[in-house]
Amino acid sequence: MIKIDGSLYSGSGTILRYAAALCTLTGEPLHMFRIREKRDRPGLRRQHLQAVQTCAELCGGSLEGGGIGSREIVYRPGKDIRGGDFRVDIGSAGSATMLAFTLIPVALWAPEPSRFNLIGGLFQDFAPSAYHMQKVLLPLLQRMGADISFTITRPGYVPEGNGELIVEVNPAGRGLAPIEMAVQGAMKKVRGISLSSHLQEEKVSERMAREAGDLLARHGIGFDAEILHDRTALQRGAALLLRADTDTECILGSDRVGRRGRRSEAIAGFCVRTLMEDIRSGATVDRHTADQLILFGGLAAGRTEYIIPAATDHVKTNIEMIRKLLGAGAELLPGRRLRIDGIGLHPTGRQGFRVC
Repeated sequence: MIKIDGSLYSGSGTILRYAAALCTLTGEPLHMFRIREKRDRPGLRRQHLQAVQTCAELCGGSLEGGGIGSREIVYRPGKDIRGGDFRVDIGSAGSATMLAFTLIPVALWAPEPSRFNLIGGLFQDFAPSAYHMQKVLLPLLQRMGADISFTITRPGYVPEGNGELIVEVNPAGRGLAPIEMAVQGAMKKVRGISLSSHLQEEKVSERMAREAGDLLARHGIGFDAEILHDRTALQRGAALLLRADTDTECILGSDRVGRRGRRSEAIAGFCVRTLMEDIRSGATVDRHTADQLILFGGLAAGRTEYIIPAATDHVKTNIEMIRKLLGAGAELLPGRRLRIDGIGLHPTGRQGFRVC
């Protein structure tokens, strides 16, 4: 049984999500303790519990100790992964995007297509927005051979949640190919999505986009934004995504959500500032994609290599996770170059685990 201290490094729910997904794929039972111990509200929250429970449902596994607030679990994956249609309602504004991140790698090794209807938060602090996953992470995974689509049916914000995200995943067939992004290259243009819900009269979408365009122009960068007004969300809310593309096919993103007291111009300023920090670092991925790609690099067949903006706790955590759970090679080289030697997980699985 794999034993993992959930308080290590970032001490976040990411450790649990990575472990649940990878143990489902390898078939290794998991004992995790001190879950999210460093957080203000330690232990499992609804979104973390749903991630492990849904993994168990996908493979016929079992979960002991699963409850809101639990700091210790034992998860025993089943032998067979299955695809199909699934509906998962987190029941709060917990991150549906992080739940999707947990389920995607498992579904890539299912024998048939999977369709997940996920209900929860889509735009919130401390989690990737649905736009960032859709417009930044997914295109990179598609280069690795993953066939995934995101459909945002209804935005969901804190505290009401109830956003709806449909994620469709086709089997990876022969597995994933590695990806290499060794040189950032020259910036071509920045595109964006500026969304607001029930805030059309206040022109929040227009103000975020205008401010982002003005700030980027000071750096000599052009900007083209899609302005969206929504009336389906349960509450007022806003979100801004910036996506920068380079001539070497690197993609870097930055995003920010709205909340009471956070001005539209401040949202745009944050997005432009963090995007420019990542660009100036010479990185070939942004600060969020830097740790998200590690799991998929560990599963791919061959060497994945890219430059990260900084060696964050999330990056360090995820490197250790693929080393421990997959036996993948991973090292951070000079110049913040991250090199991952993936195991090339075969469709028939490892260590006697079979996908059928």
